[in-house]
Amino acid sequence: MAYTLDNLRTDIRNYTEVDDSVLSNTVLDTIIKNTENKIYREADSDDNRFYATSQLVTGNRYVTIPSDLRFIRYAQLKNAAGDQVFLEKKDTSYMAAYYDTPSTQSGFPKYYANWDAEFWVVAPTPDSTYEITLAYVKQPISITNTTTPSAAPAATAGTYISNKYQDLLLYGCLVEAYGYLKGPADMLQYYMQAYQKALASYAIEQQGRRRRDEYQDGVIRTPLKSPSP
Repeated sequence: MAYTLDNLRTDIRNYTEVDDSVLSNTVLDTIIKNTENKIYREADSDDNRFYATSQLVTGNRYVTIPSDLRFIRYAQLKNAAGDQVFLEKKDTSYMAAYYDTPSTQSGFPKYYANWDAEFWVVAPTPDSTYEITLAYVKQPISITNTTTPSAAPAATAGTYISNKYQDLLLYGCLVEAYGYLKGPADMLQYYMQAYQKALASYAIEQQGRRRRDEYQDGVIRTPLKSPSP
């Protein structure tokens, strides 16, 4: 069963045998959001991959970070000939050593680096408005969101995790809930183990099977023990 916000709240209360006088909607929404963020940090998901295209500003090597960015996967520019060129990731200290006059336009950028919470930086400073494509992992919409998107908010339509990996979300929420309730240690341990197993299978699918190709990589096979006759 795919989870909506309401039936996820109901299941958490049913599993913990605690009603809404203790596990209020406000408390549960915090528990759910903490669990979602924990899952997003612990395992990469194809659903969170996003691409943004914009133009560099001539003479300005700073690029605004998208508001929903968690981390950059790669960056590429389109040169004057229309070819896509990948930028190399460097530290900011390298950027300073490589090009120490950031306000002067210089040429076609070759490197990029994280600068701070709001900007990342390219070098050399662009001498034209090159088209840039940023591939990054975004912050997904929480199932607790009741307004975005307006046509079908996540609270009723569900999310990628709540619709396809209900056990992972539920067990993660129960770990948080039992921690909040200071519940029995054996129950906390049980759901922690259940969450870790669900997380492992989720990671294997997202970071393994979904990124394989049977033609190129071959069908996944489980080795069988064959005793000598």
